[in-house]
Amino acid sequence: MAYPSAVRIVEVGARDGLQNEVSVTTEQKIALINALVESGLRDIEAGAFVSPKWVPQMADSSEVIKGIAKHPNVTFSALTPNLKGAEAALDVGIKEFAIFTAASEAFTQKNINCSINESIERFKPVVELAKANGVKVRGYVSCVLGCPYQGEVEPEAVLDVCKQLLAMGCYEVSLGDTIGVGTPNKVHTLLSLLLEHISADKLAVHFHDTYGQALANISKALEMGIATIDSAVAGLGGCPYAKGASGNVATEDVVYLLQGLGIDPQIDLERLAKAGWAICEALNKQPISKVSLALQAKC
Repeated sequence: MAYPSAVRIVEVGARDGLQNEVSVTTEQKIALINALVESGLRDIEAGAFVSPKWVPQMADSSEVIKGIAKHPNVTFSALTPNLKGAEAALDVGIKEFAIFTAASEAFTQKNINCSINESIERFKPVVELAKANGVKVRGYVSCVLGCPYQGEVEPEAVLDVCKQLLAMGCYEVSLGDTIGVGTPNKVHTLLSLLLEHISADKLAVHFHDTYGQALANISKALEMGIATIDSAVAGLGGCPYAKGASGNVATEDVVYLLQGLGIDPQIDLERLAKAGWAICEALNKQPISKVSLALQAKC
């Protein structure tokens, strides 16, 4: 099997993970991000510039980003859904904006009260600000393999949204299985269509492990040439549409999988696990990661 020779991991635990957990202190977030860097991670979502009314867990994103150690070889990104958020992110030195929409009309209407096209239109000032300041923009598409409201999502709808985000100026689009219902066959069907129109280096995958399929789905994506994977240390984050279910695939499990495939992600697994243990202690919970729990049992 011809897997990619190198794989980039985008660590989303400090943002996508923690925003779905109970709040922790600014100092604990800073310690987590610094520990993730020490483990070897080079792409880290550090916060979200969103309304604290809706996402109180991210209210201190400016303080977190100002507090983390400066690392010239690490890209810290932040969620910037509107111009106000993008300006705030720019003020603290963020060099990569993240914008998000969905492939499901029902999902966008329920969550942000607009159509997919209207959501993309809202991003234009954000992208313009990014271009004017040398900031990269990464796009996220939710519900690529299923929607909690409309059910099935057609691959053609995903393709259309991806094309719009790339045309707007996103350097990459992350494909999100928001409710974790995807299976390898569904991943194959979706990527087969997308790769007819979009090069693999412009696509990333973001799987949730609600039904325990995330690693199998990642393996399928790797087989098809996708070389960027989103994951969260310790499996941080829940799935808000499936009560009690796990959310993001754990970075430790992804690293272990890659190592087993002969792909070196340049990440120290033990240091990574320790970063997860520390934040889980702060959250008063156990890691979701099976690899993390296995390593913990050895200590």
